[in-house]
Amino acid sequence: MENINNQTQSEILEAVRKAGGTSRIVSLAKHLAVSEETIRRNVRSLAKEGFLEKVHGGVRLLHEDNEESDFHARMLECPAGKRKIAATVANMIEDESSLFLDVGSTTAFIADALKDHKRLMVVTNSVAVAYKLATRNENRVFMAGGELRAHDGGAFGATAASFFENFQTDYAILSAAAISPSKGIMLFDLEEAQISRTVMQHANCKIVAADSRKFTRTAPINVCDPTLIDALVTEQKPTDTFYQSAECWEARIVVAN
Repeated sequence: MENINNQTQSEILEAVRKAGGTSRIVSLAKHLAVSEETIRRNVRSLAKEGFLEKVHGGVRLLHEDNEESDFHARMLECPAGKRKIAATVANMIEDESSLFLDVGSTTAFIADALKDHKRLMVVTNSVAVAYKLATRNENRVFMAGGELRAHDGGAFGATAASFFENFQTDYAILSAAAISPSKGIMLFDLEEAQISRTVMQHANCKIVAADSRKFTRTAPINVCDPTLIDALVTEQKPTDTFYQSAECWEARIVVAN
């Protein structure tokens, strides 16, 4: 399955997800302010690539193994590997550092691993991260405002997006739905990708924390050029093929143990 770089196709997928997995063509056209023919043309491409299924008058999102699952379910997936990653990332962070943590399940494990750090300045849009790190060890936690998503407790919207432009942090610690050696970080959510791009512009060191399953998965939205990543932390060494394909990266690939 190919990755989607077309902005309209990404927006169609996001709109269908927010609509609960199904939507009518006319509703999508109105929501995205484009013609119905534009929607149909892009839907045909998405259906061909396996992201959507065409139904009478509308579309249905295909629920495949590579679709992002509920946050609580993801917390139960690969917990040992995520704890290894979290411990390794925590060892890379000094006391009194400023850092951004996103809404991923792996970053929630990292928040746990940072529980003994002192005087951190944490910027996040994750309720889970804020809860774990606020009111302890003289930390300062800045939580983005906006609507909280039901499936992961993440704050999103225009207010949240502009919030992160106020900060310049030592670290941006990001999760990924998938990792492509040619495309870098891939996500399912357009708003989430836009926030990731913003915080990467405002961070001195960009760290991607992702378990090895993400190397064999795909997601529709490309976050950034992989050369912008400083470190990729995972629990299992990627394949030689991945290393060869990622030769253009300037990132260190760190295997947690």
